[in-house]
Amino acid sequence: MYSIVTVRDIVRIPPSQFGQPLEEAAMIHLRKNHENVLDRDIGLMIAVIDIDEIGQGRLMPGDGATYHSVTYQVLVFKPTRGELVEGNVVEIMDFGAFIRMGPLDGLCHVSQICDDFITQDPKGNALLGKETGRTLRQDDLVRARITSISFESGNRSGKLGLTMRQPFLGKIGPDASWVENDVKAARGEAKDEKKKKKK
Repeated sequence: MYSIVTVRDIVRIPPSQFGQPLEEAAMIHLRKNHENVLDRDIGLMIAVIDIDEIGQGRLMPGDGATYHSVTYQVLVFKPTRGELVEGNVVEIMDFGAFIRMGPLDGLCHVSQICDDFITQDPKGNALLGKETGRTLRQDDLVRARITSISFESGNRSGKLGLTMRQPFLGKIGPDASWVENDVKAARGEAKDEKKKKKK
């Protein structure tokens, strides 16, 4: 998910920055042009960490700036299909829940929340399971699996599809943990959630 990647690129230093130390001027331009940018191959570049090497500057005809080859390290966020993630529910909609996992949000469609018929609370602030009574609200902590990734290079945009229908996924935390209930059910320690609801 998170990793440090070494990247090689060309950085343009304008004449107005010739008085600054070369590494400082290069870092300003790298951060301005590469942080919070999504690259299909690398992932979402979160922060330029360090410059490893700066080559000698070259001049281009008609341009007073110098161009330097630069090797630098960048912290990236690159999700992979099938990866388990944890995040907070940031928005509830009638079609699903948006979950924030670090710098990106993913959508868990209502059909992927749990093995139950899901409806939206009339007030619109929760998703409810008809048979199980499971609820999902804004700010709930959840564990999900990434099922689809759609990234386009450029500024910070991309789509992540999530599922919580598999065993041991869903709402976690101290209050009404779905995962805890799945573990107990697997061990035979807990009664079926449906029976609990009927009592």
